[in-house]
Amino acid sequence: MGCGKSKLSSTNTIVLGVIQIMIGIYHVLMWYFLLLLYMGQIKGVFGTYEPLTYKTGTALWGVIFVLAGALTVKSAKYQSGWLLTTALALNILCMIVTLLGAGLTVAELTTFHSVSYRNYGQAKLGREVSRILLLSYPLEFGIALTYSIYSCSNLGTKHGESSETVTDIVESNF
Repeated sequence: MGCGKSKLSSTNTIVLGVIQIMIGIYHVLMWYFLLLLYMGQIKGVFGTYEPLTYKTGTALWGVIFVLAGALTVKSAKYQSGWLLTTALALNILCMIVTLLGAGLTVAELTTFHSVSYRNYGQAKLGREVSRILLLSYPLEFGIALTYSIYSCSNLGTKHGESSETVTDIVESNF
Protein backbone atom coordinates (compact mmCIF):
# COMPACT_ATOMS: atom_id res chain seq x y z
CA MET A 1 0.00 0.00 0.00
CA GLY A 2 1.98 2.96 -1.27
CA CYS A 3 1.42 6.58 -0.46
CA GLY A 4 -0.07 7.34 -3.87
CA LYS A 5 -2.65 4.54 -3.70
CA SER A 6 -4.00 4.98 -0.18
CA LYS A 7 -7.25 6.87 0.42
CA LEU A 8 -9.14 7.97 3.49
CA SER A 9 -12.82 8.80 3.20
CA SER A 10 -14.02 12.26 4.11
CA THR A 11 -16.16 10.82 6.90
CA ASN A 12 -13.16 9.13 8.50
CA THR A 13 -11.14 12.32 8.13
CA ILE A 14 -13.87 14.31 9.88
CA VAL A 15 -13.91 11.77 12.73
CA LEU A 16 -10.12 12.07 13.12
CA GLY A 17 -10.42 15.87 13.21
CA VAL A 18 -13.20 15.84 15.78
CA ILE A 19 -11.22 13.50 18.03
CA GLN A 20 -8.24 15.85 17.72
CA ILE A 21 -10.42 18.77 18.74
CA MET A 22 -11.73 16.87 21.77
CA ILE A 23 -8.21 15.90 22.87
CA GLY A 24 -7.08 19.50 22.48
CA ILE A 25 -9.97 20.86 24.55
CA TYR A 26 -9.26 18.21 27.19
CA HIS A 27 -5.61 19.30 27.38
CA VAL A 28 -6.53 22.97 27.71
CA LEU A 29 -9.06 22.23 30.47
CA MET A 30 -6.53 20.10 32.34
CA TRP A 31 -4.01 22.95 32.11
CA TYR A 32 -6.60 25.29 33.62
CA PHE A 33 -7.21 22.77 36.40
CA LEU A 34 -3.46 22.59 37.08
CA LEU A 35 -3.30 26.38 37.05
CA LEU A 36 -5.97 26.58 39.74
CA LEU A 37 -4.34 23.75 41.67
CA TYR A 38 -0.83 25.17 41.75
CA MET A 39 -1.88 28.79 42.25
CA GLY A 40 -3.66 27.75 45.45
CA GLN A 41 -0.51 26.43 47.09
CA ILE A 42 0.59 27.87 50.41
CA LYS A 43 4.22 28.88 50.70
CA GLY A 44 5.65 26.24 53.00
CA VAL A 45 8.97 25.37 54.51
CA PHE A 46 10.22 23.65 51.36
CA GLY A 47 8.49 25.98 48.92
CA THR A 48 5.79 25.35 46.35
CA TYR A 49 5.61 22.61 43.75
CA GLU A 50 6.03 23.97 40.22
CA PRO A 51 6.68 21.10 37.81
CA LEU A 52 8.35 21.42 34.44
CA THR A 53 5.17 20.76 32.47
CA TYR A 54 3.31 23.47 34.36
CA LYS A 55 6.05 26.04 33.78
CA THR A 56 6.20 25.30 30.05
CA GLY A 57 2.42 25.04 29.69
CA THR A 58 2.49 21.71 27.86
CA ALA A 59 -1.19 21.07 28.39
CA LEU A 60 -1.89 24.50 26.91
CA TRP A 61 -0.25 23.22 23.74
CA GLY A 62 -3.62 21.51 23.21
CA VAL A 63 -4.58 24.64 21.28
CA ILE A 64 -2.40 23.26 18.47
CA PHE A 65 -4.44 20.04 18.57
CA VAL A 66 -7.66 22.04 18.29
CA LEU A 67 -6.34 24.03 15.32
CA ALA A 68 -5.08 20.90 13.57
CA GLY A 69 -8.41 19.16 14.14
CA ALA A 70 -10.37 22.13 12.81
CA LEU A 71 -8.23 22.29 9.68
CA THR A 72 -8.52 18.53 9.25
CA VAL A 73 -12.32 18.77 9.31
CA LYS A 74 -12.29 21.74 6.96
CA SER A 75 -9.92 19.98 4.54
CA ALA A 76 -12.26 16.98 4.49
CA LYS A 77 -15.21 19.15 3.51
CA TYR A 78 -13.44 21.48 1.06
CA GLN A 79 -10.55 19.67 -0.56
CA SER A 80 -8.16 22.29 -1.82
CA GLY A 81 -4.41 22.12 -2.13
CA TRP A 82 -3.55 24.77 0.44
CA LEU A 83 -6.01 23.37 3.02
CA LEU A 84 -4.58 19.87 2.66
CA THR A 85 -1.03 21.20 2.89
CA THR A 86 -1.79 23.34 5.94
CA ALA A 87 -3.62 20.51 7.70
CA LEU A 88 -0.72 18.18 6.93
CA ALA A 89 1.79 20.70 8.29
CA LEU A 90 -0.23 21.22 11.48
CA ASN A 91 -0.57 17.47 11.99
CA ILE A 92 3.20 17.09 11.65
CA LEU A 93 3.56 19.89 14.20
CA CYS A 94 1.13 17.98 16.45
CA MET A 95 3.36 14.91 16.27
CA ILE A 96 6.38 17.00 17.30
CA VAL A 97 4.43 18.67 20.12
CA THR A 98 3.19 15.31 21.46
CA LEU A 99 6.72 13.93 21.51
CA LEU A 100 7.99 17.02 23.34
CA GLY A 101 5.06 17.00 25.76
CA ALA A 102 5.45 13.30 26.51
CA GLY A 103 9.18 13.74 27.06
CA LEU A 104 8.66 16.66 29.45
CA THR A 105 5.96 14.75 31.32
CA VAL A 106 8.17 11.69 31.72
CA ALA A 107 11.00 13.94 32.95
CA GLU A 108 8.62 15.51 35.46
CA LEU A 109 7.31 12.20 36.73
CA THR A 110 10.78 10.70 37.18
CA THR A 111 12.00 13.56 39.38
CA PHE A 112 10.09 14.64 42.46
CA HIS A 113 11.45 17.30 44.75
CA SER A 114 10.00 17.23 48.23
CA VAL A 115 7.50 19.93 49.05
CA SER A 116 6.08 21.11 52.32
CA TYR A 117 3.49 18.97 54.01
CA ARG A 118 0.72 21.45 53.23
CA ASN A 119 1.32 21.30 49.48
CA TYR A 120 1.98 17.56 49.25
CA GLY A 121 -1.63 16.72 48.38
CA GLN A 122 -1.75 19.31 45.62
CA ALA A 123 1.56 18.10 44.22
CA LYS A 124 0.36 14.50 44.30
CA LEU A 125 -2.89 15.41 42.52
CA GLY A 126 -0.97 17.42 39.92
CA ARG A 127 1.29 14.44 39.24
CA GLU A 128 -1.77 12.22 38.74
CA VAL A 129 -3.16 14.72 36.21
CA SER A 130 0.19 14.59 34.41
CA ARG A 131 -0.02 10.78 34.30
CA ILE A 132 -3.50 11.00 32.78
CA LEU A 133 -2.30 13.53 30.20
CA LEU A 134 0.59 11.21 29.41
CA LEU A 135 -1.93 8.57 28.33
CA SER A 136 -3.52 10.91 25.78
CA TYR A 137 -0.27 11.75 23.97
CA PRO A 138 -0.01 8.42 22.09
CA LEU A 139 -3.63 8.78 20.96
CA GLU A 140 -2.99 12.26 19.55
CA PHE A 141 0.25 11.10 17.95
CA GLY A 142 -1.52 8.17 16.29
CA ILE A 143 -4.31 10.36 14.93
CA ALA A 144 -1.89 12.95 13.54
CA LEU A 145 0.29 10.22 12.02
CA THR A 146 -2.72 8.50 10.42
CA TYR A 147 -3.94 11.72 8.85
CA SER A 148 -0.44 12.63 7.68
CA ILE A 149 0.08 9.28 5.98
CA TYR A 150 -3.26 9.28 4.22
CA SER A 151 -3.30 12.95 3.27
CA CYS A 152 -0.21 12.58 1.10
CA SER A 153 -2.31 10.64 -1.40
CA ASN A 154 -4.71 13.56 -1.77
CA LEU A 155 -1.83 15.95 -2.38
CA GLY A 156 -0.54 13.74 -5.19
CA THR A 157 -3.80 13.45 -7.14
CA LYS A 158 -4.36 15.58 -10.19
CA HIS A 159 -7.55 17.55 -10.68
CA GLY A 160 -8.68 15.32 -13.55
CA GLU A 161 -8.47 12.10 -11.56
CA SER A 162 -11.29 10.86 -9.40
CA SER A 163 -10.40 10.99 -5.72
CA GLU A 164 -13.48 9.07 -4.55
CA THR A 165 -12.94 6.14 -2.25
CA VAL A 166 -15.09 3.06 -2.00
CA THR A 167 -16.60 4.45 1.21
CA ASP A 168 -17.57 7.71 -0.52
CA ILE A 169 -19.27 5.81 -3.37
CA VAL A 170 -21.20 3.58 -0.95
CA GLU A 171 -22.23 6.56 1.20
CA SER A 172 -23.50 8.46 -1.84
CA ASN A 173 -25.67 5.52 -2.89
CA PHE A 174 -27.51 5.43 0.41
